[in-house]
Amino acid sequence: MSEPSILAAIVAAFVLSVLLSPLFIPMLHRLKFGQSIREEGPSSHQKKSGTPTMGGIVVILALALSVLLVVSIFTDLEFNYQIGLLMLVTIAFGLVGFLDDFIKVVLKRNLGLNSKQKLLAQLVVAAVFYFVLQQYEFSTVVQIPATDFSVDIGILYLLLVAVMLVGASNAVNLTDGLDGLLAGTSAIAFGAYVVLAWYAGFPEVAVFCAAVVGAVLGFLVFNAHPAKVFMGDTGSLALGGAIAAVAIILKMEILLIIIGGVFVIETISVMIQVIVFKWKGRRVFKMSPLHHHYELSGWSEWKVVVVFWLCGIVFAVIGVYIEVWAI
Repeated sequence: MSEPSILAAIVAAFVLSVLLSPLFIPMLHRLKFGQSIREEGPSSHQKKSGTPTMGGIVVILALALSVLLVVSIFTDLEFNYQIGLLMLVTIAFGLVGFLDDFIKVVLKRNLGLNSKQKLLAQLVVAAVFYFVLQQYEFSTVVQIPATDFSVDIGILYLLLVAVMLVGASNAVNLTDGLDGLLAGTSAIAFGAYVVLAWYAGFPEVAVFCAAVVGAVLGFLVFNAHPAKVFMGDTGSLALGGAIAAVAIILKMEILLIIIGGVFVIETISVMIQVIVFKWKGRRVFKMSPLHHHYELSGWSEWKVVVVFWLCGIVFAVIGVYIEVWAI
């Protein structure tokens, strides 16, 4: 695979994202697609009320267009089933997120889709993803990173796919709570998968991941503090579904726990908060997800974001080292 195709994907997606954002932000303003801020959240966030959301549309568009452009230009690449599935999952989860955002900002139901509706939609996408994979005789073997141990889990792979897609999309969604936090951490995580896909000989997957990096970095230009636009569930669910799908296609399922370490920790903080509150009637954190705890502990929003970015880099480096060393 030619490295220029990866660079081209990053640059093309970045440029498209930077160009599309100024077009979409005024449009979202006119449509009154402004973010509603929960009253129980940090008081400093109330000033963000009305900031345009659903900016994930820009990320998805920039990603899709750049992938199509790069794959069509570089003759050593092809639009195979892997690219098709990755785009399918990204767009499908993006549509679920869009519907959730639409209900929140247009229909003024602050919680959006209820948990059962969202879970059902996510499971349907996961099932379609699994059954398409099986048409290509996709392996159901799960490998433990950096070891020779592997196990064929057969039909249980469907359960693994469902858990990964639903879990990752919701974990990434939980991380989208501060200006630039998700854009930065997702760029880092997908950057790790660019390296891993390149090493493992999956050029099209590497290009897809590179396009995600470019798209979210371009979006970050407008999403960094103080944010002019939010990604919304449209973007966060799409990115979460996409990173899980990448991990599955690369057969690096378990490694996602490490590379997506920030997303995992954010999710665990919510689980701990809920379990302990129901059990003991008290809170472990001042607020969950974890990034809000540090905010309420006196950290500036920008400091929290930068520290979480740095943690994301550490997790990404560890993940890449483990897999490349294993290879």
